[in-house]
Amino acid sequence: MKNILFLMLTATTLLLAGCNPTAKTDSDKKTCSDLKRDDFKTELNGVETNLYFLRNGDISAAITNYGGRIVSLCAPGRDGKLADVVLGFNSIDEYVGAKEVYHGALIGRVGNRIAKGKFTLDGMEYTLPINNDPNHLHGGPGGFHNVVWSVKSANDTSLILTHLSKDGEMGYPGNLYVAVTYTLTVKNELTIDYKATTDKATPVNLTNHAFFNLAGEGSGASINEHLLTINADLFTAVDSTLIPLGENVPVERTPFDFRQAKAIGTDLPQQDNDEQLNNGLGYDHNFAINKNEAGGMTWAATVVEPTSGRKMTVYTEEPGLQFYGGNFMDGSDIGKSGVPYGYRQSFALETQHFPDSPNQPNFPSIILNPGEVYETATIYRFSVDK
Repeated sequence: MKNILFLMLTATTLLLAGCNPTAKTDSDKKTCSDLKRDDFKTELNGVETNLYFLRNGDISAAITNYGGRIVSLCAPGRDGKLADVVLGFNSIDEYVGAKEVYHGALIGRVGNRIAKGKFTLDGMEYTLPINNDPNHLHGGPGGFHNVVWSVKSANDTSLILTHLSKDGEMGYPGNLYVAVTYTLTVKNELTIDYKATTDKATPVNLTNHAFFNLAGEGSGASINEHLLTINADLFTAVDSTLIPLGENVPVERTPFDFRQAKAIGTDLPQQDNDEQLNNGLGYDHNFAINKNEAGGMTWAATVVEPTSGRKMTVYTEEPGLQFYGGNFMDGSDIGKSGVPYGYRQSFALETQHFPDSPNQPNFPSIILNPGEVYETATIYRFSVDK
């Protein structure tokens, strides 16, 4: 019954896709960034885009239905001063023209890489577009980051987005109905709830690709001084194209040991001599979270920016966490504050199942079957380190 109700709800929502509600325009709904809703109002592929402001507790956020992108997220530091800790842009046009295409976006159908853009399911081989040569990355060029999502509801504290990914889209089988809910809580949390159903077996691995700098997106500060803790005894070793070698390996006595807080940049000088750091041009690896129980909400990571004291703690129901250290940022993109987004000036912590899971028999399955409901949640909690 639960599955049927969700399918009926999603189908109804999709029929009403043209009736997108508009969030309130009161000035007190704005974030600490000087964002203007009019700069996000346009049409892409005949569908209207907009910007939605959320606020609760001490934090505020702005989210656009273009790619379900987190455009802004403001959190206070030790002195009470707010900073926008998510990289992004001031308009839809800037997002469309950005060199880095995943800023703040929802990622799907399958986050991370699929080797050579191929997988076999129920005896049939599927071929996906190659957009990270020689592999398929983050759902392909027409993945969820480039979708204008339908807005089911929007209020002061939450936004619900939906999308029907049609059978064959980017090569994936089945009609996949997706609903994603962004919520700000009184505990200064951004919660992302993902739900999906399908009419044909298909791989699904949803995440969000926000780039963070807890010193502030326009600070120009390196993230190498941020103190990072990751709750993982194992990480996923990869080849030179960032495809898993087939197993998770111990972090102990490697640069990937973040079980105790350390500055992100501490072990980066080992890059020339460490094969895994060399393969990722730094950190761009999946960590296997130490889970309390399969599918249970678990602490995954904590990041502290020592100067401001801003602290972000990540909890997730997912088994993995991709830590990316901004290795490919080169200053080509100019952000909301007019400052270029440079090398290692941001990080991503993408909660997920493991990379290339459809081709890795030792990894947890990401196959969603008809009659099942894909449900997972991730929490980003903001506080101040005294």
